[in-house]
Parts: sequence; C-alpha cells; structure tokens
Amino acid sequence: MQKILIVEDDLAIQALLHDFIQEAGYEVTLASDGVEALSYFSERSFDLVLLDIMLPKIDGYGVCEVIRRKSNIPIVMLTALDAEENQIKGLDLEADDYITKPFSMSVLIRKIAAILRRSSQQEDMPHTISYRDLTLDLDGYKVYTTAEPIDLTPREFEILRELLTHKGRILTRQNLLQTLWKYEFFGDERIIDTHIKNLRKKLGQADYIETIRGVGYRIDKED
Repeated sequence: MQKILIVEDDLAIQALLHDFIQEAGYEVTLASDGVEALSYFSERSFDLVLLDIMLPKIDGYGVCEVIRRKSNIPIVMLTALDAEENQIKGLDLEADDYITKPFSMSVLIRKIAAILRRSSQQEDMPHTISYRDLTLDLDGYKVYTTAEPIDLTPREFEILRELLTHKGRILTRQNLLQTLWKYEFFGDERIIDTHIKNLRKKLGQADYIETIRGVGYRIDKED
C-alpha cells in the first residue's frame, strides 16, 4: 500500500483529506505543523507528500525545500494561496503540483494517482543514458565522454538529458522551458539558446546536438 504524508494544520480539512485518501486505498500519516512533518519524514518512508503552505513553526515552502535536499519524492502543494507568485515559488522549489483551495476531492484523488503512477515509471528508468561516447549518470548529475568527466551546470545537464531521452525528436524551446522550468515561462525563450551554446562548448567533439532552424533542437537516433 502506498503511503502519503498529509501536512495540514486545519483539523477539519485534515480529517476530510484523511478519510477520502484512506478510502481511495492509501496509507495516511497526518502532521499538523512543519516540524512534525519533517520529523515524520526523517523517521518513515512515504510515496507522496500533500503539503499545505501556511503552517505553524515551519511553513510549507520551508518543508518543501528541506525535503528536496534529501529526496525526489512527489510533493503536491494544497493551499489557499492562489496568487501567481505563490504558485511560481512552489514550482520553483520543485513541487510536482500546486492545487488551490477550494478543490474537488475527486480531482485531487485522481491527480495523486497520476503523480504516483509517473513516479513509479521513473523509478523503473535506467540510471544512465549512453549515446555514442557520451554517458549521463542520472543519479550523480555527471556526464562522461570516453571516460573523461565534463563539468555541466544542473540546467545544462537537464537539457542534455531531455534531448538524449527523446533521441530523434525535435524539442522546441517551449518544450524545454515547460519541462525544465516546470511552469509557463514568460521571459525570453532565447535563454535556451544560451544554455545550448554553453553546453556545446563544453561537449566539444561530443557535441551531437542538431539545430533545427526556427524550431528547436534534436539529437538523432543512432544508426
């Protein structure tokens, strides 16, 4: 049975979440403040965290930040804070979803199921990706070419990983922005071009990135 940590200080909402999520077939643990949530997280194993933001002692942003230093566990923020800047802050902290109150319990249950399904699929993915003389260590965020390490920034690594994961497919700038920045990007899409330029310089002879003019970028499949 998959285990969910619910972090919510409103006891009425807490009880409602507990009953519905448990009825949906999950094992539920309740925490009423940020300190209690982090204590439970350090002591037990969970598959997903459902996290309010306005919490006593440590707010949800702080809880999310601490968890992300240790784990890639799915985190769903469930909060009354519906301003765009709040949502962007949560997604920047790498929350997997941001749901505002009031919410549909049926929709929430289905979102939890979808996120857990994706998480399970990711666990089955290989820990390395190889292409010609390039090897990506997905756990260590490291790249090697003919056994020599290449020092990439986290964002450069993520762009290269996306291109290699989708070999043969053209990824537009908007594809990359939405996937890696995790929210709709309203700035200059040319930020992708800057990262690609730096990435190519570092890859040197192992630069297999093809520019599709006016569209995006691609790494061809091996013959």
